[in-house]
Amino acid sequence: MAELDLLITNALVHDGSGGPPQVISVGVSGGCIAYTGRDRPPAVETIDAGGLALSPGFIDTHGHSEFSILAAPDCEGKILQGITTEINGNCGLSAAPLYGEVKTRREDDIRELDIPERWSDFGEYFSLLQDRRPLLNFATLTGHGNIRACVKGYADGRATDEEISCMVRLAEESFSAGSLGVSTGLIYPPGVFTETGELVQFLSGIKDGKKLVYASHMRSEGDSLLEAIEEALTIGRETLMKVHISHLKTGGRQNWHKIDDALAMIDHAVEEGLRVTFDRYPYTGASTDLDVVSPAWAYEGGNEKELRKIENPGTRKQIIAHMRKAHSDRNDYRAVIVSSVRSEKNRWMEGKNVQDVACELGKSPEDTVLDLLAEERLRVGAIFMSMSEDNLKKILSHPLCMIGSDSSVRAFSGITARGKPHPRGFGSFPRFLGRYVREEGLMPLEDGLRRITSLPAETFGLVKRGLIGKGYYADIVLFDPATIMDRATYEDPFRAPEGIEYVIVNGKVVVREGELLQNTGAGMILRAGGRGYTSS
Repeated sequence: MAELDLLITNALVHDGSGGPPQVISVGVSGGCIAYTGRDRPPAVETIDAGGLALSPGFIDTHGHSEFSILAAPDCEGKILQGITTEINGNCGLSAAPLYGEVKTRREDDIRELDIPERWSDFGEYFSLLQDRRPLLNFATLTGHGNIRACVKGYADGRATDEEISCMVRLAEESFSAGSLGVSTGLIYPPGVFTETGELVQFLSGIKDGKKLVYASHMRSEGDSLLEAIEEALTIGRETLMKVHISHLKTGGRQNWHKIDDALAMIDHAVEEGLRVTFDRYPYTGASTDLDVVSPAWAYEGGNEKELRKIENPGTRKQIIAHMRKAHSDRNDYRAVIVSSVRSEKNRWMEGKNVQDVACELGKSPEDTVLDLLAEERLRVGAIFMSMSEDNLKKILSHPLCMIGSDSSVRAFSGITARGKPHPRGFGSFPRFLGRYVREEGLMPLEDGLRRITSLPAETFGLVKRGLIGKGYYADIVLFDPATIMDRATYEDPFRAPEGIEYVIVNGKVVVREGELLQNTGAGMILRAGGRGYTSS
């Protein structure tokens, strides 16, 4: 055998399949796994794992890094968790296509990260990302929100047949560039304006669509949860696409009892022959834009029209009435935490709940929210503490559940280290393995690792990823099963986890003895059908 680039010895190897581990050596050559066995062939570098667990690199099924990865290509918050691949383009939002109104709307995201370049399609975006040489592998879905806004803007009302044809063309162009499927964000504009029939018509028009993934932030995760699940399953039945439900949850105490029915609906659909999976982050706090507390009609027409509705006394009164009906319990606002703002003036609010901020300002919670949205031009992030720990355990225990951080890559310093973002961006995977697999015993370690390696690779069609085997790409994590744990908190999210010693991406060591190595450019852009190209 020719000399290997890297040999890892004395590791307890979990191959990602869910089978029992074994103590063997793993050899790497040319970015791929070239040897597995009990011998010690010659290698340029040898790592003695000393009994650490070795598994395939973790796959984050729900990333939002399309813009932040250009500003933080070292991907520190994700890499230190053992994440070697991200699936991006979720919740209806992707890096491309960017034309017309969606390009204008996304300009704030891009400008705030000091990204000087601009692009319109995935070909241009991938070229730019390649030049950034990210440390992890980047794969993406195409956001339905991008596509619809490119064609129809942020207007309410059903798309015409001609508009849907244009949307299909944009979608197929993105798949030709390498996108893995379509995502929807049906609580966000313009997804919120899109009826089921329009979605089915659009998705059914896509050539070879049944080979693709349909991933959905559903229309409701609370009061209409079961109806939203049925809508997602109906779309799967009508289009024959794989259905992947994003961050499955039961939001709001009044909806916690729905968990068993929700999981039963998914089980019955699978028994029926549908391909259905879902993901979840291992926390009971959700995170999104603060303006989701507004009624759907407030979003119609885009950001500037939404701001005018907030500032207009008549429509503001209607928005407040909606908010008071939806949150009749005054304690609801104690469960809403301001996580990020744009201005220095309001920076003191970050990490505080809306009720406490309102008390300090001497305003009602509703006026506090709307005034803040107006001052910050809608650019306010929030965390909503609305979920049940018992339900979280039921969701995580389900064999079709994968882990998705629902977050963007960030560094611990620089432009992406602002605010108090959700700790899931820094701790989801070690928290899952440390708290819920080891401490809570929800499943054996080998099954927990299957959920974050081979299952997502199979679901999203990531060729030669997710398993330890000859010919597979050498995405590898070495960790201590006895100590792996998250350290990030809501109060102090920018904290690295414990217990992860080595992370290897495409054969390159990017974390050594728990420390991030800079500027290795190890990541690849992963495209549909296994097409990919390196960032080096």
